[in-house]
Formats: sequence, structure tokens, C-alpha cells
Amino acid sequence: MFGIGMPELIIIMVIALIVIGPQKLPDLAKSLGKGLAEFKKATDDFKQTIDAETRSTEEKEHLAKLAEAKAKAEAERLQEAEELRLKVEGHGAPAEGPKVEAAAAAAAVEPEKKPA
Repeated sequence: MFGIGMPELIIIMVIALIVIGPQKLPDLAKSLGKGLAEFKKATDDFKQTIDAETRSTEEKEHLAKLAEAKAKAEAERLQEAEELRLKVEGHGAPAEGPKVEAAAAAAAVEPEKKPA
């Protein structure tokens, strides 16, 4: 307790008894105990507030990362859908008549096989 040993504590108590007097010493001790209890309660409340703010900040960061990942996945999905639509419509390939249209229709029916 604050680096105070038993001999120092006894000296402090004797000086307090002499200065304050035996009648007021119990009241002073009671007041000191209440003050320390209030201080402990205030520090506990402060610590809980700081912990709650930290958790809130971490949750916000986590939600932001999830939203970013979702947006990226959605953009990739839209890009793949657009590429597939262009393949199906035959854009970018030279028009060779029914042969190209048949190949585009076959590609639309059968999904591309990707190497594993």
C-alpha cells in the first residue's frame, strides 16, 4: 500500500491521534473511507467508459472493413456479369453469321469451365 510499512503506519496513526484527538478520529476515518470508496467507484466508471468506447471504435472499423469487402465483391460480380453478357451478345468478335451466333448461344447455355 503506497510503500508504507507497519512502523510508518503506526507513527502516522499516533500523530493523527495527538493532532486530531480521540473524539474526532473515528469520524475522520469514516469520512476518509467514504472518500476512497467514491474515488474507486469513479475510477471504475471511467475505466468502463473507456472500454466501451474502445469496443465501439473496433466494431465501427470492423463494419467498415466488411462494407468495403462487400462493395468489392459486388463490383467484381458486376464486372464478371458484364463480361459474360458481352460474350453472349458476341461483342468484340468478328461477325461470321450463324456460326458465331450458335457459339454464343452454346456459351450461354454451358458455363465456362475454369481450371482448378
